[in-house]
Amino acid sequence: MRNTASNDKLRNIAIIAHVDHGKTTLVDAMFRQSGLFREGQDVDERIMDSMDLERERGITISAKNCSVEYKGVKINIIDTPGHADFGGEVERALFMADGALLLVDASEGPLPQTRFVLRKALEAGLTVIVAINKIDRKDARPDEVLDEIYDLFIDLDANEEQLDFPLLYVVGRDGVARLKLDEQSENLLPLFELIVGEVPAPRYDPAAPFQMLVADLGYNDYLGRLAIGKVIGGTAHSRDSLVCIGEGGARSALKISSLQVYQGLKFSQVDSVGPGDIVVLAGIEDVRIGDTISTADNPRPLRRITVEEPTVSMRFGINTSPFSGQEGKLVQSNKIRERLRRETLQNVAIKVDESAESDTFIVKGRGEFQLAILIETMRREGFELSVGRPEVILKKENGKVLEPIEHFFVDCEEGFIGVVTEKLSVRKGKMINMVNHGSGRVQLEFSVPSRSLIGYRDEFLTDTRGTGIMNSYISGYEEYRGDFPSRFTGSIVADRQGRATPYALYNLEPRGSLLISPDTQVYEGMIIGEHNREDDINANATKEKKLSNMRAANKDDAVILAPVVPITLERALFFIRDDELVEVTPESIRLRKKQLSAQKRNVIRSAKFKKSR
Repeated sequence: MRNTASNDKLRNIAIIAHVDHGKTTLVDAMFRQSGLFREGQDVDERIMDSMDLERERGITISAKNCSVEYKGVKINIIDTPGHADFGGEVERALFMADGALLLVDASEGPLPQTRFVLRKALEAGLTVIVAINKIDRKDARPDEVLDEIYDLFIDLDANEEQLDFPLLYVVGRDGVARLKLDEQSENLLPLFELIVGEVPAPRYDPAAPFQMLVADLGYNDYLGRLAIGKVIGGTAHSRDSLVCIGEGGARSALKISSLQVYQGLKFSQVDSVGPGDIVVLAGIEDVRIGDTISTADNPRPLRRITVEEPTVSMRFGINTSPFSGQEGKLVQSNKIRERLRRETLQNVAIKVDESAESDTFIVKGRGEFQLAILIETMRREGFELSVGRPEVILKKENGKVLEPIEHFFVDCEEGFIGVVTEKLSVRKGKMINMVNHGSGRVQLEFSVPSRSLIGYRDEFLTDTRGTGIMNSYISGYEEYRGDFPSRFTGSIVADRQGRATPYALYNLEPRGSLLISPDTQVYEGMIIGEHNREDDINANATKEKKLSNMRAANKDDAVILAPVVPITLERALFFIRDDELVEVTPESIRLRKKQLSAQKRNVIRSAKFKKSR
């Protein structure tokens, strides 16, 4: 058996939490109490949420690293996303960790995304510290939540050692941690002590050559491509000649031009790195996540990072509307292709395939929310594109069609049980559990096809009057459960280009709910409203009131229209049917028909009708 040693000056820990359970706030407090900032320094809140989208939505989208010092021990903190759609981020982030801090809200308890990431941590054999956060909430129930955490560990097949987890009670906002509920504490020292005492130091073989698995990628204008990962064994120095082992064993030589490690939130240049260090290495351009960087004279590949297969696909294409190129700078298909290719290099959960249609790509991911974030990021970068409705990816095994199934959790008031159950049963969902604590709210669990939940969130919030909470995670693949209607309404489609007038929209209101306001520029084939009936109708949204000597010219100003709810990207993606697209530009989100010409749509509809007879 090989001799092993440990790097006792290092601890690598990942933080696991559901969305809005206080993970980023706790990290802020750890930064402040570790002495990372000087006294009186003005520091933003939620420092780890560096992306604009993360700050706007209050969620962690991409896994990021940082470090703090405590009693001479460097603690590398790996921030993991709390949403199952970013599972690729979770899996590669956990590879760099030797332990995990599970943060759970003292009122809400462990939720589905907590389950998803914790399962990955337990499978990786990480030491888990449990912290019950927000114990100062009026509705906090820490004892019940602790029982739920034990149930979750047992449900995830945790072994006896994992079940005997260290426990903390935390108020992340105040930077306070305590070992027992009735203890008094003014800081996070109990948390730092547990991390140093319970999380194992990185272990390595002193005789092994240098090995580093690339878990993340970055880019610097001066250094070029950056490979980020954890050193498994050996040491490396700046200017060393190494080799990158890619998929299939392909090798390419590299020379280290820069070695950096995390010092707080920033990079720090170093001359050498050793086992357990999380390193940022420059000197190679053609590198992918999952590659191994090793010594040239004794190259040893590590097991590549693998993530679960994508479950949702979407069609990405160029913007072919009459307004193409008016609002965005990047409209060409080769620019979109290059941007999507770069995304696959940085995100192992995203895959891109060429489509049979010209200037069109099929993008696959772990969920529609992940793809919506990608689209939103691209539009902010200046891209114009058109995207289709999210579709689940089906499998075929033994002659049977299989589809992804989600474990779906609902928390709602008792009076909404009927409408929620009815809607989900229509969508081929099956109730598997119901818990009623007698508080007026109930917890329901369903087994639901993933395609059933595409577009259901808005309907769910309407049905529960905004008081319901829904969460889900992929539980596996099952036999296809049959078809169901995705939308019971049609579209109101503009039949000509021009400026929408109050008079025309006022006369269209009885036909359905409008998606545009007066003075909006429209074009033929653009969707301007939701029809009350199942079929589509073409309408003139630019029609003006005929004037005569019996009416004043400003009479039109007295028209009062119902307020229009601004359409968001997610709402647009869930609203469209298979023959419709979302036009996305840096300034606008429009809905349109794939075939803009009303005459051609009629020909296609007639051909389908004849074929079905």
